[in-house]
Amino acid sequence: MTTTEETGRTASALRRLRLREFRLGTTTSLESDVIAETAVSLNVNGVPWFSFLCTPRDLAALAVGFLFNEGIVSSRSEVVSVSVCDRNENVDVCLDRPVPPPSSWQRTSGCGGGVTTTGAAGVEGPVPPASADAEPRFTQAEIGRLADDLLSRQELYGASGGVHMSALSDGDRFVASAEDIGRHNTLDKVAGLCLLDGVDGPRRAIVTTGRVSSEMIQKARRIGVRLVVSRTSPTARSVDLAEAWGITLVGYARRDRFLAYSRAERIATAS
Repeated sequence: MTTTEETGRTASALRRLRLREFRLGTTTSLESDVIAETAVSLNVNGVPWFSFLCTPRDLAALAVGFLFNEGIVSSRSEVVSVSVCDRNENVDVCLDRPVPPPSSWQRTSGCGGGVTTTGAAGVEGPVPPASADAEPRFTQAEIGRLADDLLSRQELYGASGGVHMSALSDGDRFVASAEDIGRHNTLDKVAGLCLLDGVDGPRRAIVTTGRVSSEMIQKARRIGVRLVVSRTSPTARSVDLAEAWGITLVGYARRDRFLAYSRAERIATAS
């Protein structure tokens, strides 16, 4: 497989703007970085599918991860090539077989106006095994550490704010992480990075800054984790799906406290 990825990762993700700050009856001029938002077209085997609204960073991973999370591809070997145009406006993915574009799309609750296929294979199809253990256990300390570690990795958020982040943990470290204006996009990027970089081994947890909706829990299940940790809240439907799919779902996670919404019996208070 050949890959052409965008250059200047941080530079392309931020724009420097001149602003006016108003504070306590005074005003000053200043410069500040603002997170970039752009429309990027996805072409599969030369056929236009749709446009992502996203942060122009890790675009090859975004495209491949979206196809993986939708159940359209399952392995790196199915992706012949991925190329990102010089202006970061198009991603062209060539697969090893003809794949017609979906006949219908369903709008998601994604921050960037995401889409998914109706009756996506990512929901009903085979899911990679999450762990060698049928019932993995998690500790309160581990979940608190994951929430804290995510904050320390937020490069773009620290520079500009206004951006989500998700990361995949193998239990010891983050093996893939991504930032984007869209929380759904972050999970597609994580999945794509795993495929393109050949990330193998345990997939213990997804940690995210974003709200966990039903589409987010679907993507986490497809990636193959049994623990999803969010700095904010889940939706009621995502809780129902997590319970049905055997995923421990945690919200409002901080170092010393969090709420468990499903499969709380897996969490131990001591190491």
